[in-house]
Amino acid sequence: MSLVEFSSDVFLVAFFLYCFAFMFYVIAVAGKKWSNRKPADHERRWGKIAFITSSLGLAAHLAFFFTRWAGSGQIPTSNMYEFMTFLGMSIMIAYTIIHAIYRKPLLGMFALPLTVIIVSYAAVFPSDVQPLIPALTSNWLKIHVTTAALGEAFFAVGFAAGLMYLLRVVDFKQTSKEARRSQFWVEFTLYSLVLIVGFIIAVFGFRGAGYEAHFIQEKSEIDIKGIEQTTTEKVAYALPPIVKPYNSQTVEMDSFLGMEKPLLEAPYWMNGVNAGRKLNTVVWSVIAGSILYGLLRLAFRKRLGAVIHPAMEGIDPEDLDEISYRAIAIGFPIFTLGALIFAMIWAEKAWGRFWGWDPKEVWALITWLYYSAYLHFRLSRGWQGLRSSWLAVIGFVIVLFTLIGVNLIIAGLHSYSGA
Repeated sequence: MSLVEFSSDVFLVAFFLYCFAFMFYVIAVAGKKWSNRKPADHERRWGKIAFITSSLGLAAHLAFFFTRWAGSGQIPTSNMYEFMTFLGMSIMIAYTIIHAIYRKPLLGMFALPLTVIIVSYAAVFPSDVQPLIPALTSNWLKIHVTTAALGEAFFAVGFAAGLMYLLRVVDFKQTSKEARRSQFWVEFTLYSLVLIVGFIIAVFGFRGAGYEAHFIQEKSEIDIKGIEQTTTEKVAYALPPIVKPYNSQTVEMDSFLGMEKPLLEAPYWMNGVNAGRKLNTVVWSVIAGSILYGLLRLAFRKRLGAVIHPAMEGIDPEDLDEISYRAIAIGFPIFTLGALIFAMIWAEKAWGRFWGWDPKEVWALITWLYYSAYLHFRLSRGWQGLRSSWLAVIGFVIVLFTLIGVNLIIAGLHSYSGA
């Protein structure tokens, strides 16, 4: 067995350990109401078991990272599969550090599922070791990617604590206009997370069924001499094509629920070779996630926020607010170094300029400016509690768009990482 194959097995072990750790954290927090032990003793016992399990998962994840590095001869952060697995590992490192400071088992009940979602999302992408393009061979890239991801991981922990704060203080029984508005946005945040889960389920479901659809797309461009050049590209779908590529012909398409041909065509301005497939993926994410959300609502017969809110009782919201702030405060200087300073050094080595207004560079700057504003409002304006938590939640949405949306939707020099 090669080291790369061994790393894949260890990665699977890490995934299941994270899942078990999450269940143990749920028992630690929610199970204390039905335990024969004192609530504090029950939470301490199961919290310790959960933390040990999550630490073992992190150890397995680290083993995956280093064995894949040794087996492939290159740091495993060069494509979406490798970067997202590294981000999941970084979130667990950040969580472990924050847990060591505050010793709050409840944080694990939110940080672990976030890690599981990101790791599952990574598994959607091809896991094969891919050869590096010249721009990825710099040592500065390794420093840039790892530190940027670690900073974003602390932002993720801040997001988890901020969302917990909102679920703790927002009363889902009140009917005032302000209360309903807060309830809606908390529920919308949970719905957005369910959309990601629904997308993952849809991808693995159709992949397991062996679904395939293939198209040929013609693309016309005007070269520097003013002559129109027409090229033909092949596009493969792993999800039923509700939206086919613009200006394309169907080569082969498996039938799905009586759908023998695509229902729609991507708009003309989405004429990139993968643009239609990505739009189709977004559509399926909304469909699968909405169905999953609807099933959860039917099962619990209430909003998800109202289901989770009772588990927050007895938790000091000021502790959650402090954890969210500290996590972001730790992550901000790390992100500044990785996503801006080291990134600019790498850009100069790879492309001969420190800054080029590439979409990924622009959104990294937007992320940095946003968290700069967060810290400013927190420290200078005294924005704490509800305002601070909303900023932490919105900030991580920006991080996710920078990581996923820019790579997969907007074309640029960083598009290779979406391969």
